[in-house]
Amino acid sequence: MNMNDSDEGEVFLDKDDIIHEISIDEEELPDWDDEEIDFDVCVEADDSFYVFKGHTDELYSVACSPIDASLVATGGKDDRGFMWKVGSQYSSLELQGHRNTVSTLSFSSDGQFLATGSFDGLIQVWDANLGKIKCTLEGSGGGIEWLKWHPKGHLILAGSEDSSVWLWNADKSISLNTFYGHASSVTCGDFSPDGKIICTGSDDASLRIWNPKTGESINVRGHPYHTDGLTCLSITHDSTIALTGSKDSSVHMVNLATGRVISSLVSHSDSVECVGVSPSSHWAATGSLDQKLIIWDLERSSPRCTCEHDDGVTCLLWLGMSRYVATGSIDGNVRIWDSLSGRCVRSLRGHVDVVQSLAVTADQSSLVSVSNDGTARVFSISEFK
Repeated sequence: MNMNDSDEGEVFLDKDDIIHEISIDEEELPDWDDEEIDFDVCVEADDSFYVFKGHTDELYSVACSPIDASLVATGGKDDRGFMWKVGSQYSSLELQGHRNTVSTLSFSSDGQFLATGSFDGLIQVWDANLGKIKCTLEGSGGGIEWLKWHPKGHLILAGSEDSSVWLWNADKSISLNTFYGHASSVTCGDFSPDGKIICTGSDDASLRIWNPKTGESINVRGHPYHTDGLTCLSITHDSTIALTGSKDSSVHMVNLATGRVISSLVSHSDSVECVGVSPSSHWAATGSLDQKLIIWDLERSSPRCTCEHDDGVTCLLWLGMSRYVATGSIDGNVRIWDSLSGRCVRSLRGHVDVVQSLAVTADQSSLVSVSNDGTARVFSISEFK
């Protein structure tokens, strides 16, 4: 190979410089004109064993049937909900009728019904066995932020962006009560596990404790309390304490009998997006945009361990009666943590955008996650029962 001593200028090859000539059969070359090549596509690692791709836009909500380990429901920005079977490419039912984002959905405790809530202000109740709509429940017209079934019956509680809270009897398709008192969107809420109390949190930074029969409420205003909108709440299994998380990075424990703040869990430095009470101990978990999952000892109001993420934590879920907690993150990963040691025992890859919600199948063997990437993914977690 003849090269100039200088690095400047052009470099030429002569026939005498050829060392070995290789003949190429043109039929073996790819036909670039007949094949569209996308050079931006990269292969992502995927730990899921099943992916549901029926939606055409971002997904926000997922629920698993409490009696059928294969039945899952999802809802999203494409104004649609689906019921589908894990592992089946052909067994899915589109839940038609909503005219805006399906923001929330949930199965009744006996698995008989599925309720879907939308920003169109409607809740549709579906027979989960027949796949047919049972009734449509309409409030004041404001978008539905969340809905919950009564733990022992077919009553539906829902919070609206117009600051109202509604209670319906799904069997009779009638409204039982409307709760007014919040001054802004009702962002979170639930029945107590014994079904006797309703708790709702709002973007107005308040928590209200309601008597579901009379509609009377206690407005929690202890000191300190949240200074910004509430994002999440969870109630202990003895129905005595509510844990509330806020945009202001604080978590408070509220006595449901008195409405007083009894303790504050202070360690986060950004909005608390999710909170969950362990079903098997006096522990709780909180996740925040500060990239931390914190496991708390509620009896001592102190953190047990802090689990560091690469990006903000968007959702969490205790895995049955086990000591493990699953989290979803802005980075698209689902992680499983040992609450005793604070160690990440599994990172589940597959999503390429924010993970919005998590659910566990009835047999506790699979974890289902939904994401802004438009997919629902199913991961095996049988070793974490």
